[in-house]
Amino acid sequence: MRAALLAEYRKLVSTRIWWLLLLVMLGYLVFIGAAVAASLVFVPEGTQSPLVGKDAAQATYSLVNGVGYVFPLVIGSLAMTTEFRHKTITQSLLVEPNRTRFLLAKLLSVVPIGLVAGVVGQAATVAGGAPLLAAKGDGSFLGDADVVAGLLYGVVVVALWAVMGVAFGTLVSNQVAAIVVILAFTQFVEPILRIGLSQVDALAGAAAYLPGGAADSLIGASFLGTAGSVDLLPRWAAALVLVGYAAGFAVLGRLTTLRRDIG
Repeated sequence: MRAALLAEYRKLVSTRIWWLLLLVMLGYLVFIGAAVAASLVFVPEGTQSPLVGKDAAQATYSLVNGVGYVFPLVIGSLAMTTEFRHKTITQSLLVEPNRTRFLLAKLLSVVPIGLVAGVVGQAATVAGGAPLLAAKGDGSFLGDADVVAGLLYGVVVVALWAVMGVAFGTLVSNQVAAIVVILAFTQFVEPILRIGLSQVDALAGAAAYLPGGAADSLIGASFLGTAGSVDLLPRWAAALVLVGYAAGFAVLGRLTTLRRDIG
């Protein structure tokens, strides 16, 4: 297992795509963080910002999940789908014939990159949003224990997204299809679902069980509103939901894609 894990990690870091995506993620989240912070502190005279104080800071820093989770998902999915696109899956399985061990090694190998992506993403949201919140708002709250905890959990969330990306890439092995589904779900389907469910009292709680809702719960904040206005799960439950999604995709992928003959 150790040899397979090391081989998969080396394979991942030997490509340029992961750090290129991190650079794009960095620039994107700096811009979005600044734009969101500006929208919260620069409001028309006579109106009040929808989020103020610590809520504004937590919502801004939670953007690493709110809009940034597409990047670790893509990085993770590429780690697996590239094997099928470039036909290297055959050689990989010759090195590690046990397909379950191969999949576990693939899932675990992306964790360090996911943690790096989490640090980059959180640093970007802070760099973009904190100066405006400190200068024109009620403060950046970077010394607040709840805010710091949210930043740290945000790093963990991004790593979990990367693992989920590998699992999803195992289930949907076509690279183009996997990326299209990820983009459609993260940028359109889930945000619309979460907003729609939140408008129905009987279904509002279900939004927290969607992947992005569970990730917001683990962070402890949501860009969609304050903790009181958005249903959030306890952190332990949110972690179980996210791990459950990743495990579910991985098991389905193992029973379908990785069960077939590969030539």
